Amino acid sequence: MLKYLPLSVLFLSLSAFGEEGDYIDQALCEGCHRSTSEHWSHTVHARIFSAGPRNELEARGCQACHGPGADHLLEPTRSGSIIGFAQRSQTPVADQNQVCAGCHAGGDRLHWDGSMHESSGVACSDCHNPMAEFSSQGLLSRESINETCFSCHQSQRGEFRRRSHMPLLEGKLSCLDCHNPHGSATDPLLKTDTLNETCYQCHAEKRGPFLWEHAPVQEDCALCHLPHGSNHEKLLVTARPVLCQQCHSAIGHVNELITRGNLASGPGRDPRGIGRSCSNCHVQVHGSNHPSGARLQR
Repeated sequence: MLKYLPLSVLFLSLSAFGEEGDYIDQALCEGCHRSTSEHWSHTVHARIFSAGPRNELEARGCQACHGPGADHLLEPTRSGSIIGFAQRSQTPVADQNQVCAGCHAGGDRLHWDGSMHESSGVACSDCHNPMAEFSSQGLLSRESINETCFSCHQSQRGEFRRRSHMPLLEGKLSCLDCHNPHGSATDPLLKTDTLNETCYQCHAEKRGPFLWEHAPVQEDCALCHLPHGSNHEKLLVTARPVLCQQCHSAIGHVNELITRGNLASGPGRDPRGIGRSCSNCHVQVHGSNHPSGARLQR
């Protein structure tokens, strides 16, 4: 186990390099940052940098990311003497992210520049912790992808705890199944070009094309459904028949307003307010391929 280096060794080491901006021996970094070094030694970065560096920069170890350590060794308390990745660091977020992008470019990160996270000043180190293995993969700052996202997106955590919700908390999917946190062509960082295309990845039977289409279904799934969770069945925005009556008036159909009194427990019980309400008759609400399904009844 490494021990703290005595001052005499540090002073001798200072004379081993000349100009400011020089790289130093990694043992000097480990001498002061012993605890951090012990945690970092188990990470994939440590294994690559120590066992099989792919270039001269990776062979620098700690300084491959933090920059030359000579100035920091001379003035360890001076802000900016080394690149820092903590939230309290004085290094600008753009400079921090540029270091990470030096190795982690392309792929899912093609749309990082200009993305919602990048524009909001999110640093790579806000979601990842390259100095320790808290997660099974990705060197995340929390134990899982979902917990990492929830550290900022608290309202979404609450939505997933509603009565009807996507099975994310049950471990059947993660935030990455729908979103790309490193950037996409959409504001919500969806993995596809539209919300509907994202939903169709799992709900392919709703894609169509249908002989008889339901216009709001083709326009936007979120017109009727909340993507994370709802207190109404099937993640609906509001309960039926109120949901249907937001678009469908009484013209051409006996469709007067259904209220609480028309429910099964009310004085004016009405079949349209009982069970699945409008869907009792219009069962193919997403679209129909039946020749007689113009009203989505079959």
